[in-house]
Order: sequence, then C-alpha cells, then structure tokens
Amino acid sequence: MKLTLLVSAALSVPLWLAMPAQAANLGHVKRLLETKECVGCNLSGADLRGADLREANLQRANLRKANLTGANLAGANLYVADLDRAQLKNANLQNASLRFTRLTDANLEGADLQKATLRFANLTGAKLRNANLLGADFNSANLYQTR
Repeated sequence: MKLTLLVSAALSVPLWLAMPAQAANLGHVKRLLETKECVGCNLSGADLRGADLREANLQRANLRKANLTGANLAGANLYVADLDRAQLKNANLQNASLRFTRLTDANLEGADLQKATLRFANLTGAKLRNANLLGADFNSANLYQTR
C-alpha cells in the first residue's frame, strides 16, 4: 500500500512540474468573447489572436503572456491590467485606455496605438518597432529599455 502511494506520487510529480503555474480561466475567456466584459479576470496565457475586443472592459485583468496578435482592442479599457510579456503584435489599440497598465517585455511591434492613453504605464523592455504612436499619451510612463 505504501509502495503504491509512493510510486503514484513519484509518477505524478513530473506532470505537476510540467503544468503552467497560471493558466487562463476558460470561463473567463468565454465570458470575454461573448460579452466583452471581464473585469479582474484571469486570462494569462490566453490565445486571443485576432479577437474582436473593441470597447472591451478588461480593467485589472491578468493578461500575462496572452497572445493578442492582430486583436482589435480599439477603445478597450485596460486600466491597471497586467500585460507583462503579452504578444500584441499588429494589434489595434486605437483610443484604448492603458493607464497604470503593466506592459513589461510586451511585444507591440506594428501595433496601432493612435490616441491611446498610456499614462503611468510600465513599458520596460517593450518592443515598439513600427508601432503607430501618433497622438498616444505616454505622460509619466516608464519607457526604460523600450526598443
């Protein structure tokens, strides 16, 4: 009996270690796609490529490592959201509110940030190559090591 428990435990450890520490809550992903409302949701690592999230309310949402490549986030509310290491390549963020948002090491290459508000946002290490920054508000934002 003890040997069986020990073997079961030993075999389950590699599976436990292989699992991500945080993964998107599938119920939250479904709610976001259906209602465009997901305040404080766990969407970390979510695959939202090309999603239509215009005017979505994502205040305080956890979007760490989420893939938002080509997503339409025009006018979205991302106030205090966590987008660390998120993929936002070619995303539409026109007029989006990104105040106090974490975008550390995020990929914003080719993103459209026209008239977006990024006041007090942390963009340390973010990639902004070929991004459209016309009229974007970076007042008091951290742009350390952006490229």
